[in-house]
Amino acid sequence: METNSLANLPVLVTGAGGFIGSRLVEALSSKGARVKAFVRYNSRADIGLLKALPADVLAGVETVMGDLRDEDALEKAAAGTALVFHLGALISIPYSYQHPVEVVQTNILGTLAVLQACRKSGSRLIHTSTSEVYGTALRVPIDEQHPLQGQSPYSASKIGADKLVESYYRAFGVPAVTIRPFNTYGPGQSARAVIPTIITQALQAQEIHLGNLEARRDFTYLDDTVAAFIKVAETPGIDGETFNLGSGQEVSIRELSEEILFLTGSQARVVVDEERLRPEKSEVQRLLADNSKARRILGWEPKVSLREGLTQTIAWVRAHMDFYRPGRYER
Repeated sequence: METNSLANLPVLVTGAGGFIGSRLVEALSSKGARVKAFVRYNSRADIGLLKALPADVLAGVETVMGDLRDEDALEKAAAGTALVFHLGALISIPYSYQHPVEVVQTNILGTLAVLQACRKSGSRLIHTSTSEVYGTALRVPIDEQHPLQGQSPYSASKIGADKLVESYYRAFGVPAVTIRPFNTYGPGQSARAVIPTIITQALQAQEIHLGNLEARRDFTYLDDTVAAFIKVAETPGIDGETFNLGSGQEVSIRELSEEILFLTGSQARVVVDEERLRPEKSEVQRLLADNSKARRILGWEPKVSLREGLTQTIAWVRAHMDFYRPGRYER
């Protein structure tokens, strides 16, 4: 099957300063794309994890600062592009309990602004969803037809964003693909996520404070997730489709913590911290991806095992402990 070439293609990445976005910027640059990186404005002109990219890569990236909710900013950023990767979002579930209005505005109105910009520029959109839109699995493995359940303000905001993308594809012909990564992890991830939370505490503390130990998740290594974004960009004839990106394997948080303790050689004790528990009806107990559609249509499959990915992530965290505040509950 023929593929779309990314060489010399003008592309925009929202959320470019983030964990996945920054690695995607690097991958797109390696493919020869002309990358514009949209980063949320701050007074420090901080471009997030883009700072960690090789100097020669960063020199070739045009950085644009703004806010996702600013339609004018998005329209200007998307002008002249052929492809928009929309990763920008407020992604913390605990933060969405505290500030649901900000989360909804950023994730829904921000996606609306991206869609309006794509409609005007004619750009193809690759929209980033999340496995959280499925809520606790009603059946496993979870395929793309699984019902959507808003079990937190964050997940509800992403459901709304997904449906806006669907509507703009159907109503206005905006070429768009939605991808739903299941729990991505790897070097550079903040302690808002469970794997770096466990690793940082295992390396420096006597106790590891966690929430629900019995919740089960499907973890995908960062490079595998980024490879899927590239596959979606290069695959023609898939507009209007949704793809799950997961390993197809699940592990409980208890089992995950035991594996990390083994790999780090830590003797720390795992403790359930009440502050870290989600409200009962909001807790997502089980996520397990059916990735057969992505395998069949995109030719994508995860290549990095959980143990290999954890080993690489632990090595990165050891070398960058100044990036973290071990033991602090990062919302």
